Amino acid sequence: MRTKKLTGPLLAALLLTSCSGGAPETGVAARGTVNIDVHAWIGYEAQTAVLAYLLEHELGYKVNTRRMEEKKSWGDFESGKVDVIVENWGHNDLKKIYIEQKKVALSAGLTGNKGVIGWYVPEWMVKKYPDITDYRNLNKYAHLFRTSKTGNLGQVLDGDPTFVTNDEVLIKNLDLDYKVVYSGSEDALIKAAQTAARTRTPLLMYFYEPQWLFTKVKLVKVNLPPYAVGCDDVPAKVACDYPPYLLDKIVSKRFAERGGKAYELVRNFTWTNDNQNAVAAEMINGKKTAEQAARQWVEENKIVWKDWIPR
Repeated sequence: MRTKKLTGPLLAALLLTSCSGGAPETGVAARGTVNIDVHAWIGYEAQTAVLAYLLEHELGYKVNTRRMEEKKSWGDFESGKVDVIVENWGHNDLKKIYIEQKKVALSAGLTGNKGVIGWYVPEWMVKKYPDITDYRNLNKYAHLFRTSKTGNLGQVLDGDPTFVTNDEVLIKNLDLDYKVVYSGSEDALIKAAQTAARTRTPLLMYFYEPQWLFTKVKLVKVNLPPYAVGCDDVPAKVACDYPPYLLDKIVSKRFAERGGKAYELVRNFTWTNDNQNAVAAEMINGKKTAEQAARQWVEENKIVWKDWIPR
């Protein structure tokens, strides 16, 4: 699940609208504009950048981007302020409201990415404490993870509190001597992982794939009680691992009906975790803007995206 600002032409239309004092354009039928919300993790931004680049340079659309929390984006499908959420992690509760009940949104198909959420420790800890990846052994290692924010409890470091997480409930229901501390962002999680690996500092953290960091830092997933269908239906009773996520794209019903080739491109879009990580890594490690990273990927991977473009 994260943050680096989209710059250049991808934001130009939005900035012009803001500076002129006019209302944001909505829909693509009359104006050739696609409104994409940007959520707070780097993989999402990488996917947004590639879609925006192709919409602008292959199909001639104007793209507006807006930073927004996940749940708030869904509420704007009805008003027309957002056309596309490019990477959705589950959110069956929101699908029920906005797709099934209000009928203002729909899924535009899978992104091709396979999402994983879980608890991770640095590889060096597994070598030193081989049984630490079994959640049943975590209490005997809780002292290693104590911080000034947790007192006598071990720390589980989470990211942005708006991210999908069951961690507080998991700790309670699995009777673990730990406390969740929110770092506040994906960047903070990444820095914590890098520091823990470099300085051999104990760290137990919430993290996820796809994520470019796994190509740089070796992290090992902790085995929580296996996920089974229905084990997370009641939020207060969750005592199992996170489900595997087949990530999908969500669009407004209006966009699906009137978006023309822009909607077809969004619907056709499908790539891999490695594709996403490659763009994200250029944004972070290559220090490229989102548009520069997207352009490089597009230039080097025509065989991947050429069939996404509507004829």
